[in-house]
Amino acid sequence: MAEESRIEQLSAAIRYHRELYYNHSAPEISDADFDKLWDELKSLDPDNSVLHEVGPEPLPGTVKVEHIFPMRSLDKGTTDEDIIHFVTQSTFGGKRFLAQPKLDGSALSLEYVAGNLHRAATRGSGERGEDVTLNAKLVANVPLRLNIPADCHVRGEVVMPLSVFEQKYRDVSPNPRNLCSGALRQKHGDGKADATDLVFCAYDVKFVNEAPTATNDSELLSWLQKAGIEPAPWTVFESDRPQLEMIEHTKEWSIKRDDFEFEIDGLVFKLDNLQQRENLGMTAHHPRWALAWKFPPEEATSVLLSVDWQTGRTGNVTPVARIAPQSVGGVTVENTTLHNPGEVSRLGVKIGDKILIVRRGDVIPKIEQSLGRAKQEDLVGRYHADGTPFAHELPKQQEIKIPQICPSCDFDLVVEGAFLKCYNMLCEARTSRSILYWCRALEMDGIGEKLVDQLLDAGMISSISGLYE
Repeated sequence: MAEESRIEQLSAAIRYHRELYYNHSAPEISDADFDKLWDELKSLDPDNSVLHEVGPEPLPGTVKVEHIFPMRSLDKGTTDEDIIHFVTQSTFGGKRFLAQPKLDGSALSLEYVAGNLHRAATRGSGERGEDVTLNAKLVANVPLRLNIPADCHVRGEVVMPLSVFEQKYRDVSPNPRNLCSGALRQKHGDGKADATDLVFCAYDVKFVNEAPTATNDSELLSWLQKAGIEPAPWTVFESDRPQLEMIEHTKEWSIKRDDFEFEIDGLVFKLDNLQQRENLGMTAHHPRWALAWKFPPEEATSVLLSVDWQTGRTGNVTPVARIAPQSVGGVTVENTTLHNPGEVSRLGVKIGDKILIVRRGDVIPKIEQSLGRAKQEDLVGRYHADGTPFAHELPKQQEIKIPQICPSCDFDLVVEGAFLKCYNMLCEARTSRSILYWCRALEMDGIGEKLVDQLLDAGMISSISGLYE
């Protein structure tokens, strides 16, 4: 009975978190935590129907689109052994494979009729998605007309350049992925991000009628380039033991992922030969010829020293954790966001706790969990990013206090779900962040947070319009 109860709990949890991820662009747990739920259910009940669903049905009231070619999930892996098993067992010793970075954005299908963009749809359940044509047309590199008059469905990922995210959206969302989904699904241009700031990277194309002559998938990616659509970069491996090159490829990308222009959370490996794919076929959940390999999380420990609350341009009041300096993935972290009061409550973390810091796909590592009360020795041997030694007394363990008034203007705060909001339109912090956001959006060099605050304090400006007076 205990096992049956656990299976029911896992099934409900997976459906719940999948609904938040696909339909609300508001995940409450990390991809790794979701994968843990998935793997546990798979070990207990491998035939459970939840494992054979890609995502929830699109939200009621939206225009639904039937995918002529279903958008399947892929089998997952995180280790060298997973790659070896994929090559030697799943593909029965395949010799030629294609690899592309696993872009961390929002999946999109573009339907072209006679070379003209007819419709764009989200993945949704894999069988049915949501029509997002109007917003997809705003994506910078989505062509309204192909260079070749083909009837085809182009699959890919909508992503946001990290440079754009840092300039315009860092204070709006913890990562670009949520912004991509929201920008595609917004109904009245009221989302947190502009669709014009997104980029489409293709990884697959399906043809309704006659397909171009091609033996390998890599040839179809070249066809997409000629048609005017840019695929995600790809690499082909061909040898008697391609798994060795593929494993080396994961190590290379683990090093250079920080310098890539988009956020990625792994690599996708696929058999390149199209006929071999056809022969291997599908399981009930995924194709046997593909593997989504994810980077293992980078972890480290630190100590939570204090929490400051900051008001952003939209009025969200965000907790910022001050932690003992710790290098994670080559980045020395001393500040990281706790996102909102809901996250503080979920983590149950306290000032003075030893904490686990994890870097997965996000640019900034995040606090994953509390490891209990810290000790003074947990602060020893640490250095700031500039190399100077870190010295700090261990703070007394205490609860994180949720503010009742805005830390900037003393206006009463309003609780909205997991969030805390300041609705004072004259709040100086909101004004400062709005001006800074405007300057970054227009790429005004030399105007940073300190200068904006100095201009406001001196009374030289009081709003965005003041920049032009």
